[in-house]
Amino acid sequence: MDFYRKKPKEVVKELNSNVNTGLTTGEVAKRIEKYGKNELAEKKKKSLLAMFFDQFKDFLVIILIIAAIISIATSFFNEGDGLIDGIIILGIVILNAILGVSQENKASNALAALKKMSSPHAKVLRDGKLVEIPSTELTIGDIVLLETGDYVAADMRLLSSLNLKIDEAALTGESEPVEKFADITYEEDKLLADRSNMAYMSTLITYGRAMGIVVGTGMNTEIGKIAKMLETVEEGRTPLQKTIDAFAKVLGLICIGVSVLVFILGWLQGKDIIELFLTAIALAVAAIPEGLTAVITVVLALGMQRMVKRNAIIKNLSTVETLGQATVICSDKTGTLTKNKMTVERVYAIDHEYEVTGSGYQIKGDILLNQEKAELEHNLDLILKISLLCNDANLEDEEKVLGDPTEGALLVLAAKGGYDLATKEAKFERVNEYPFDSTRKLMTTINKVDDKYLVLTKGATDQLIKRCKYISINNEVREITDKDIKMILDKNEEYSAQAYRVLGFAYKETDDYKSMELEEELIFVGMVAMIDPPREEAKDAVEQCNKAGIRVMMITGDHLTTAKAIATKLNILKPGHIALSGEDTSKMSDEEFEDAILNCDVFARSTPEDKIRIVEILQKHGNVVAMTGDGVNDAPALKQADIGVAMGITGTEVSKETSNMILTDDNFASIVSAVEEGRIIYSNIRKFTNFLISCNIGEILIILLAMVFGNLFNNLIPLAAIHLLWINLITDSFPAFALGMEKKEPNIMEEKPRDPKEPLLNRPTLVKILIQGLGLAIAALTSLYIGLQIGDEITARTMIFVTVVMGELFRTYSARSEHKFIWQMKIFSNKTLNYSVIISLILLMLLLYVPVLASIFEITALPWNNLLIATILGIVPLIFGELTKIVIKKR
Repeated sequence: MDFYRKKPKEVVKELNSNVNTGLTTGEVAKRIEKYGKNELAEKKKKSLLAMFFDQFKDFLVIILIIAAIISIATSFFNEGDGLIDGIIILGIVILNAILGVSQENKASNALAALKKMSSPHAKVLRDGKLVEIPSTELTIGDIVLLETGDYVAADMRLLSSLNLKIDEAALTGESEPVEKFADITYEEDKLLADRSNMAYMSTLITYGRAMGIVVGTGMNTEIGKIAKMLETVEEGRTPLQKTIDAFAKVLGLICIGVSVLVFILGWLQGKDIIELFLTAIALAVAAIPEGLTAVITVVLALGMQRMVKRNAIIKNLSTVETLGQATVICSDKTGTLTKNKMTVERVYAIDHEYEVTGSGYQIKGDILLNQEKAELEHNLDLILKISLLCNDANLEDEEKVLGDPTEGALLVLAAKGGYDLATKEAKFERVNEYPFDSTRKLMTTINKVDDKYLVLTKGATDQLIKRCKYISINNEVREITDKDIKMILDKNEEYSAQAYRVLGFAYKETDDYKSMELEEELIFVGMVAMIDPPREEAKDAVEQCNKAGIRVMMITGDHLTTAKAIATKLNILKPGHIALSGEDTSKMSDEEFEDAILNCDVFARSTPEDKIRIVEILQKHGNVVAMTGDGVNDAPALKQADIGVAMGITGTEVSKETSNMILTDDNFASIVSAVEEGRIIYSNIRKFTNFLISCNIGEILIILLAMVFGNLFNNLIPLAAIHLLWINLITDSFPAFALGMEKKEPNIMEEKPRDPKEPLLNRPTLVKILIQGLGLAIAALTSLYIGLQIGDEITARTMIFVTVVMGELFRTYSARSEHKFIWQMKIFSNKTLNYSVIISLILLMLLLYVPVLASIFEITALPWNNLLIATILGIVPLIFGELTKIVIKKR
């Protein structure tokens, strides 16, 4: 219901309540039964057991489970052969499932955080008495009293108000507390942020008091609507997850196809069925890169640690990589692109206009006239005095102001003009004051200055000018004229058009400082213009995004004029693109809205629904969207976005719980740093994934070709499942992990974002890994053939095992870059890779020369000449790896 369009009496009558007595106890019980308790509902969570079983739905996992079952089953008919292989495979599957459950169990607790935000108690009229009750017991029609410091416990239509200000930042994104007026009634539709006769659940009374009637409880409040959106918005799979899923299906089908082919070939050749099953299992193990998941997990986890140093806390491992593919960053304005610290930039002192340098609450900067430090002339000095004394704020330090941010900015201005903030109360005693209220829009203090009592007033220029009889101009005070007033209001309008917040200043002397009628016949001395300035680093970060092919869009709850001014300064608003507000789009059709968003760089006065629609439209057009936010109103869009980015300093617990990433410094530049880190990580994931898959392709070709040309190799299965598991999990995984630690390639932030639909195995990559796999197969089968000529089958199997291990270790150095040849790199500059290769070599030697291990793996200690032959053949895959770079160069 649009209660903001109805008068207070109409609402009370419609809800059958009474302003003087409230509801009766009996009526409350009936209404709670009808409308439910005033609390947010929550969907039933998935159990840990259900999460665990979900992990076994992956195609590759199913193949591994089948392979393990067959392996264990065949062991009963083959003297235990295959039992160890089967147990190892099942162990890998269960370990991955446990890791998966651990990640999923850290899912969003956003609704729980949302519940905490609602007020625990409320002051309400019941049976004619004012009582304090738990907020969950509020119901429709309750009459509630609101005072400074109270959280609003339900949605209410205000019935009466006095100087009421409510902080709605968490709900609407409005950066400053908004004034509320019970006596206003609207005839037309209004956006949530513009309904000044309403108070909403979870917002905070910062000033004044009011009485309201409850019009919405629980899930029927504006916060409840957000809770519904949080429950219905499904978090999509990340680009990496989608790519790995698609790749897994292809790999699984190849695995099944090759296994069936080998089984048929063997059956036609009259081979033993048990032996064929073991071969098929070996192929399944060879085709699946068992170490890939673990390596990706470790590399992403290390990436998370590096991002912490760049002021970004990543909550989900996959977000690290997704960041690297971001094509659009939808950023809030206040505190992210700007400092969230009001700063005076202009002082208009009638005779002169001054520029003020410095920003934020740091007392660094000067007041300049014509680019030179200004003299403290009469009007400027009075403006500084009023800024200092007609002020209730205190600067705690350079980062924080206690009190109103506007007054904090005025204190900084006074300090830049030479006034000592620490001694103001002792030096200039305040003897009287008229606090600010929303009717007058003024604040006045009376201070003793140089044995005189000065009335010092600041406030909205259009209201203050009505109380001024005089003006200080050209070093004299004279009566103000219509021409003077027009000049002042024109300058006020000029500043406002540039998104400045403008305050006027006036004063007079008095003898009767106790009087409460002193805000008349004042002397106007000037104005100051302040703004929440853009962060210096944000402009460079936006420029970096433009070079990287990433679109930056500002979405804010602030006013359109302010948003456009900041966006223009930061080069976010591009020529030919548009800036819109919620009012502009509220009457648009879905098609019109979609067309507008595709050309919109700035969206102001946004609602939670707007933000979700914007994200959905961008995603529909193939974008990977990062969305920033700090309020409750941002939570659904943060969840819908591919990367939800919450603010660590100003963010609500709801936004932090819903997000994928939290900025510890609330700085837009930190998002761009995280994007760069994400690109580096994806580049490295691509390197080690291609390396691992090419190894698997090589292993498949080894077994397939050995089967096809069985007579050449005495019909020997060249590698058993246990050998392939060792190679995939130990030999390959350590170097692959080291590839994940490679430093960034030059110009990585000047490349366009990768298409999320691009498969991990695109055509050029497929050709490359096939060539590399063929090189490994040729080297390995040559080693097997030589081994059979100079020794027995166990010698031959040992030689092929050594060649495969050495070949994959050597080729790791080629895999460090997809473009540079090995002689163009500093070969041994990746120390992690060097250590990984050494560890793998030591482990290989232990397998060969420790009898117990050798017997488990069914290999033997090789004499040095056989070992040398197997090792030299291991250089062949490295040569093939370098040849693939020629293929890439010719593309």
